[in-house]
Amino acid sequence: MASKVKALKTNKFIPLLSGRQKRFEQEMARLPDMPDQAMVIAKALHPKKQFVKVEEVITRADDCKSFVLVPDTAKGTTALAYFGAGKYLSVFEEIEGMKITRAYSISSKPKDALDGKYMLTIKRVDGGLMSNYILDNWTVGTEVTVSAPEGHFEYQPLRDAKKVICIAGGSGITPFISMAGAIVDGDEDFEMTLLYGSRNKDAVLFYDELEELKKNEKINVVHVFSDPDADTSADGIEKGFITAELIKKYAPSDEAYSVFICGPQAMYDFLDKEIEKLGLAKKFVRHEMFGEFHDPKSQKDYPNDIPETVSITVTIQDVTKTVTGSTNDSVLQILEKNGISAPSRCRSGECGFCHTHLLSGSVYVPKHLEYRRLADFKFNCIHPCCSFPLSDLVINVPAAK
Repeated sequence: MASKVKALKTNKFIPLLSGRQKRFEQEMARLPDMPDQAMVIAKALHPKKQFVKVEEVITRADDCKSFVLVPDTAKGTTALAYFGAGKYLSVFEEIEGMKITRAYSISSKPKDALDGKYMLTIKRVDGGLMSNYILDNWTVGTEVTVSAPEGHFEYQPLRDAKKVICIAGGSGITPFISMAGAIVDGDEDFEMTLLYGSRNKDAVLFYDELEELKKNEKINVVHVFSDPDADTSADGIEKGFITAELIKKYAPSDEAYSVFICGPQAMYDFLDKEIEKLGLAKKFVRHEMFGEFHDPKSQKDYPNDIPETVSITVTIQDVTKTVTGSTNDSVLQILEKNGISAPSRCRSGECGFCHTHLLSGSVYVPKHLEYRRLADFKFNCIHPCCSFPLSDLVINVPAAK
């Protein structure tokens, strides 16, 4: 019996599971008029998609804007799902025939969702397909489709220390603005010390809002300016980079503390080495996987003699296509650039939404994005968003939800 079970090919079951899911959804549509209250709450908190439109555009800098989103009642969304501070929304767009998804941290406070508002703050990225499209095309009235709030970058009192050192770089300030607002509203109960790295005062996002937040006794804001010519004469300003020594300067010396980090990849590369010097327990160090990883060939453990292009044969349910792409792109990026809509959310390997069966070939996964479970290794599954092809691949992708 055991040998027969091992001989089963799991990819043959995927269409069956997809068909069963469709039948479940059809049955749910015919539920009685008095549904179970738990289901009502679940649908309110975890809708598959939310239809919203841009109500206001706020310019934060030449390359950064905030977009206030409200329910698009004409499309059936009458209220927005509530969320915990630190979560993100996945934005769905079709750009030049490509259906793509990007995750952006919610910068508004949770209480604003009860008033029917989310705010996303988006900074232009060199070569960033979605960020550039949004900044160039979203205006008041633009209709947008987003996911329910998702992610794990939020304060949990059973895991995290009562005092938290929050480290932000650039637009990585967005989840901390939400957390600070939740502290002020009484929706979160922890003490925040925010170390915010910027070039100078002109590069600081939400400067006025941060000054106002500093008035709360549970929030301490420290700006860290990297520009040697920046004015650091005022209180609450440091010069240079956020190092282990600087963290120690503001961290409690006689009790446990957590460290939350959100910013660009270069900041993670630097800070991970600094934080090791602090000797903190692993549970006290939290990373927000902030956007896609690029340039895998820059990693020290990336193998040699890899071809510049590869082919990927992909099956989604009963449709099979073969496409080509660059080994400098993730598997997910290659699929999207070839017009194939594959499921994705965080695009950083953490959520597992893009979980895919690798039937043949090999991929490279950066160590800091390796979130697969033991079962994934056993059954040869990958997360396409952070898997970079090293050879021709054959994969079986779940249908986009």
